[in-house]
Amino acid sequence: MAHAHMNEIEAETLKASGLLIGTLMGGMLVVSSFVIDFPWVARTLFQHEAAVGSGGRVHTPYSDVIALCGAVLLGAPLVWHALKGLAHGHAHMEELVALAVVAAVALGEYQEAGIIAFFMVISNLIETRTALGARASIESLLRLTPDKAHRLGPGGSEEIVDAKMLRAGEMIRVRPGDNIPADGEVLSGESTVNQANITGESIPVDKAVGHEVFSGTNNLTGMLDIRVTKAGADTTLGRVQHLILDAEKTRIPLMRLIDRYAGWYTPTVCMLAAVVWFFSEDKEVGVRKAITMLIIACPCALVLATPTAMVAALSCAARLGILIKNVVQLEFARSITAIIFDKTGTLTTGELSVTQMKPAPGVDGVDLLWAAASAEQMSKHPAALALTAVARKAKIELAHPNNFNETAGRGVAAQVGGDQILVGRSQWLTDQGVDMSLTRHPDYAEPDGVSMLYVARSGKCLGWIGLEDRTRSEARSAIDELRKLKIRNLSMVTGDKWSVARRVGAEMGCTEVQAEVLPEEKLQLVDDLRRRGHKVCVVGDGVNDAPMLAASDLGIAMGAAGSDVAINSASIALMNNDLSRLPFLIRLSRATTKVVWQNILFGVAFIVITMTLAIWGPLTPITAAVAHTVATAVVIFNSARLVRYGEERATELESYLGPFPAQPVVAA
Repeated sequence: MAHAHMNEIEAETLKASGLLIGTLMGGMLVVSSFVIDFPWVARTLFQHEAAVGSGGRVHTPYSDVIALCGAVLLGAPLVWHALKGLAHGHAHMEELVALAVVAAVALGEYQEAGIIAFFMVISNLIETRTALGARASIESLLRLTPDKAHRLGPGGSEEIVDAKMLRAGEMIRVRPGDNIPADGEVLSGESTVNQANITGESIPVDKAVGHEVFSGTNNLTGMLDIRVTKAGADTTLGRVQHLILDAEKTRIPLMRLIDRYAGWYTPTVCMLAAVVWFFSEDKEVGVRKAITMLIIACPCALVLATPTAMVAALSCAARLGILIKNVVQLEFARSITAIIFDKTGTLTTGELSVTQMKPAPGVDGVDLLWAAASAEQMSKHPAALALTAVARKAKIELAHPNNFNETAGRGVAAQVGGDQILVGRSQWLTDQGVDMSLTRHPDYAEPDGVSMLYVARSGKCLGWIGLEDRTRSEARSAIDELRKLKIRNLSMVTGDKWSVARRVGAEMGCTEVQAEVLPEEKLQLVDDLRRRGHKVCVVGDGVNDAPMLAASDLGIAMGAAGSDVAINSASIALMNNDLSRLPFLIRLSRATTKVVWQNILFGVAFIVITMTLAIWGPLTPITAAVAHTVATAVVIFNSARLVRYGEERATELESYLGPFPAQPVVAA
């Protein structure tokens, strides 16, 4: 897929280069036709054939021939494109310019036709070049992956192979200064890795044994031996690149509306031009006015108003680790009125740690931890990871569980050492027939603000284990920013108990808190907010929150780097866990909408004003062509301002690593 995109870009670049060469050659011919009409040039070169026209103007028979050649060379691409569109039944707005060039040639105004065609082709080249710049900036993501990799063989032998030949399970070695050629897990070594191009993090991240690394990121300090988990197009970088290219092709409703009415726009303009010509007293003047109207009416500025702004915003978001799958979602983000946050892994770090433990009478603490960790070691839940981590730290040898079964939001069950072990919420254990009378004793009361896991063996409660999760340092400031952006409802939902939820909700300043909620019940919260008239955004980690993310108006998955579930389940993915990206996304959406309307109003005003001047004022076909090119450039450069949005975040990384290449201007 990536290779096909690269070939497409190379082909379009080659085509644009050929068109540029032809345009320059045609422009030189048209300029030459003017030069040889200068009196002293004409008399010097063509003294026997030069004739003095009206007003003392010298005219040679060669100037018309040269101008005609230039006009044909410049106008042929415009006319060919128009004819091809009509042959396929598509009425594009470019037909207006082609008609104007043909009309000027038919009137014998070859120099005028050449100048008109020159500026219109230059305008098209500006559009094409910025579009290629957009695709090239996205494709540059793929070039971050090195061509070669150092693959490790038996006995630690090392061979250099093509990176595209790597397969999951193979071992590679990455030295300081090298880019990592595939996604993988660190098996040995420690280093600092700059992964800004994936996650948008401003500061390089320390990596050690067991940590995940991503293709295309830069290894800065130490040597790493890595086991490959994903290679080629399957890597996080490859998927991000593919999704951004897909997003570039999507269209918001306003863009589809413009396409819808393009079919009648061209005939209407042609009819107006014909009316102006018909009612003109001087038919020659009338023809010039009609040609000018056709040039002005080609609404390149209006057509480019939305796609240039949207793709510039996509480029800006990608640079900061925000993956937007569809420009409709970017446009929708500005109108969000309610946000539901999942607690674990979103407002909190998701890295639980065991802080308390209360064994039942006659039960040893080691036995309690052994039973819980042995049963939980097959689970990927943060609580399970915390239990197994503390057990291994205590050097407790865990048993292998059989018949493992996990009930989402409730607990796990497994056979350990011939006994049925249950680990989970108190109510779930009660439903499973476990005697939970122990919990009614005052000494075993649940402490406030602590997540509880109860452990039972063969129907008997062994005690409880308390875990705590730290809130994210940037989460409160992000929520405060969202409140300033007029987000009226900021809710938190969790399957954790109420005491923990109230503590975290108070720290975050949430307007609503819902606790002890099962995954299927979270969908009801989304529906409830919708019934209250809200446009709902859900922010979660994309794993156990996938149904809620999919059901919301706008689903945002956090920490999506390396997670296929997170990238697939959400509308927008934040490649790291920095919640400050969320208010930035909403501000970017609002800024993009503002730029779009600026472009549209400018495009409409340009057509109305210049069309009026074409009918009643001194506007000529040549000045109309120049004005058209200037208007196109104004829209493109106005949209390009969005690429620099959030530049203050990029300067943090720049101050650490030094300058990095600026993103090219983007357009549709």
